[in-house]
Amino acid sequence: MPGGRLTQRERQQIALGLADDLTYAEIARRLERPTSTVTREVMRNGGPAGYRADLAQRATERRARRQRQAAPRGPHPSATADGRDARAVREYEETFTTLFMQTGLPRMASSVLTCLYTSDAGSLTAAELVQRLQVSPASVSKAIALLEVHGLVQRERTEGRRERYVADNEVWYQSMIAAVRSNAQLAETARQGVTVLGPGSPAAVRLENMAHFLDVVGESIARAAEEARDVLSRPEAPPQVSTDP
Repeated sequence: MPGGRLTQRERQQIALGLADDLTYAEIARRLERPTSTVTREVMRNGGPAGYRADLAQRATERRARRQRQAAPRGPHPSATADGRDARAVREYEETFTTLFMQTGLPRMASSVLTCLYTSDAGSLTAAELVQRLQVSPASVSKAIALLEVHGLVQRERTEGRRERYVADNEVWYQSMIAAVRSNAQLAETARQGVTVLGPGSPAAVRLENMAHFLDVVGESIARAAEEARDVLSRPEAPPQVSTDP
């Protein structure tokens, strides 16, 4: 299996595969590359609809130049301050970011969310995010605003009026509930269409089925979210101490 960065020819093959509606897995098999490599390549360069081989190649060259310019002199660290494998951490964060992008989030918002979840502190300030991601404060601010709309981050004000951003279990609960409300609004709008288009018409039947489906799914999501929050909020039971001699 070839290693290293994708070549321009491989990127052209990826573009052709996308044009033929091939799955990432099929494209990866043809290139003899991991599926995750193809997925990251596409998602960080415009997505399936916007991927262009020449643009992706130039973007990769620009990133490589920036990395060389920013790289400190001397050997590249193989471990972080806490003893973790630095390369493994970077690869994991890239994979996590790609998965968030597959849910529809832009790359910067996905990167911010990855930072928040992989931080031992459990929260980060805007300045810390800027430093970790090496981006502008405006980029972080825009990403945070989008994540807040989706209910995926929360703000915590600390001393000195400094804000920290948090992503935890409660955030996911609120995000799920927000999705339930959105689906409920969609179901209600679909039912309004039944009256407008005439009950019993093919379009009205289709909309009624849509509304019923969203009702059932919404109730299931809300119930599962409540149960998950209840389970995760319970204090862990202390370990049992054996009294046997």
